[in-house]
Formats: sequence, structure tokens, C-alpha cells
Amino acid sequence: MTTTGARDVHRGAVDTRTLPLYSAGEIDVPFVIAGASEVMARDTRWAEHSHPTHELLWNSRGASTATVGSRTWTITSSVGLWIPAGVPHTGWMAAGTWSRAAQFSVHEAPPLSTVPVAVDISDMLRLLLDRLGLDTLAPSSRATTEALVLDVLEPAEQQLLLRVPESLRLAPIVDAVLQNPADPTTLAQWASRLGLSSRTITRMLQEETGVGFSRWVSTARAHRAIALMAQGESIEDVASAVGFRSVSAFGTAFRRVTGMTPGQFRAV
Repeated sequence: MTTTGARDVHRGAVDTRTLPLYSAGEIDVPFVIAGASEVMARDTRWAEHSHPTHELLWNSRGASTATVGSRTWTITSSVGLWIPAGVPHTGWMAAGTWSRAAQFSVHEAPPLSTVPVAVDISDMLRLLLDRLGLDTLAPSSRATTEALVLDVLEPAEQQLLLRVPESLRLAPIVDAVLQNPADPTTLAQWASRLGLSSRTITRMLQEETGVGFSRWVSTARAHRAIALMAQGESIEDVASAVGFRSVSAFGTAFRRVTGMTPGQFRAV
């Protein structure tokens, strides 16, 4: 278990970490569930890697992302991510994020899912995972706690998931919105700029992401908003940063994507 004091945070300096690519169960581990904890001193990027164990990611503070293929999940203190063993993924954490992870033996712990899935980090689950970090926990108590973790572990009703289309024709839209979520370019304007019809852009987005233009932009904005709020930005400043003229309009769009208001998210 590793922690770094928040006063040592260095924003802007990016640390890139590399880990091996393991297949599921490639390495036998001497545990059922093992946890790790780290407060990130720098903005940190994980190159593509995979684990021989199932992995559960969540944060005690801040927000981070994990990407599998074209899908990027935002991870918070209330919504974690289950990544099955052997699934290649990359990650990003901003400086100051208090990252938590738990590894689950593929032989001792039944998988929650065979594909990545968001997980509800309930108060009960959080307490149980914290208890597993106690060095003084007796073997019988550890076994009981591990069984309870497996019992309460369940998928979240709301996934903080952004699917990024891979079509080169949509790349200008993706690049513009991800770099600047406040980009005001409308669907009609993009259609004119790219020489495509609005219907074609909508169809392509639907095929690759499952949602249309407005919903995709709203989801991208919500993901950036979560990261900004996790860094302590005010709701008013966040609303402006992601392209909304009023807090109420931002709140409506944020709730449509996440299932909660910005205030409710901040209170979690």
C-alpha cells in the first residue's frame, strides 16, 4: 500500500507507467482479494497493460479514467470499474487523485462480469474493502470479509461511459469536443464543415457509440465536468468550462447523463 501526501502534488508533470500484458490466471496469486492505495503525486498515464487477476478500480478522492478499446469509463468515489483478468486497458489519473484498487484471484473469486462493467461503490463495499487493508486482520476474519465483498459487489445502474467513435470522418468532431468540451459547433455546422449530411453524422455516431450527436457531446462534457469537480472547481466554473451559460442548464444535462445533479455528485 503506497500513499503520497497531497502537499507533494505536481500538476502538469506527467508520469507514464508501464506494466506487463498478462493473460487471465497466468500468475498464481496467494490471495483471494488484495488491495492497493496511492495518492498520485503527478498526472499519471498507464500504458496498455492487463492483469492475471480481476481488478476493481475506484477512488477515495478525485476522478480518473480507464480505457478499453474505444470505451472510456470515468471512475469516482461512488462509481468504480470492474476489469476482468487479461483485458488490456490504459488509464489516466490527475495529480492529487487518491486511487484505490483491489485484485481478485481468478481461481478463488467468481467474476462479477466477463466484460468491463461499472460497479456501485456503496458505503458497505467501501468499508469492507478498507477492512481488508488492515494488517492485523485474522485469517478467519479476512475470509469472512472477502466473502462479504463478493456478496455485495454488483454492477452500477449508471455507467460513466464514453464511447469514442473510430471513424476518421468523425475524428474532427471527436478531437474538437475532447480538447474543448465548450466547443459550440452545432451538428448542422459540423455537417457543412465536413461535407456530410447531419443525418449521416448522426447515423455514424449511432452505429459506433449507440447515441446521437447531442447525447454524445453531453456525455463528453459530463466526463470533463466530473474531472473538474473532483479537482475542486466550483459548479459555476465547471458549467462555463464545459459550454453551458447557466448552472441550471448544466445541471439538467449532467443529470441526464449521470443520474444525479452536480450537487449530489459533489456530496458523494
